[in-house]
Amino acid sequence: MPTVDLTINGKAVSVDVEDRALLVHVLRETLNLTGTHVGCDTSQCGACVVHVDGRAVKSCTMLAGQAVGCDVTTIEGIAKGDELHPMQAAFRDNHGLQCGYCTPGMIMSSIDIVNRHGGKLDEATVRHELEGNICRCTGYHNIVKSVLDAAGRMNVSQAAE
Repeated sequence: MPTVDLTINGKAVSVDVEDRALLVHVLRETLNLTGTHVGCDTSQCGACVVHVDGRAVKSCTMLAGQAVGCDVTTIEGIAKGDELHPMQAAFRDNHGLQCGYCTPGMIMSSIDIVNRHGGKLDEATVRHELEGNICRCTGYHNIVKSVLDAAGRMNVSQAAE
């Protein structure tokens, strides 16, 4: 079995995996990082989104072996201790979740959206960018509101760093 060396949430990890092992399964089953969800097994829903080298990726479409040498961030790795990431705080404050199943993937996708677009976001752009993430509960209104709110928070917090 090949060994995969990568960085997960800032920590170097070495894990033995089968050639056919998907990143989502290694995260959940081998590393016990269960915040990344498996929703559809067909890359349609976005519940499995993580960041690979800073970009949003559906981890159910990536072999673990493809992540060798990469920096992978999961939902568990975005808060700073007890301080929520600005996107997490915005989802909480704007009621951007209901059952919560899609929330980790929505948050990870949304962080990538803000990182790519900065403060130049509007409702239409957010809705278009989130087309690869499915929520069956909310109707997306509060999710979009959360992303737009977080865009301002992230720009403020990034400027302070």
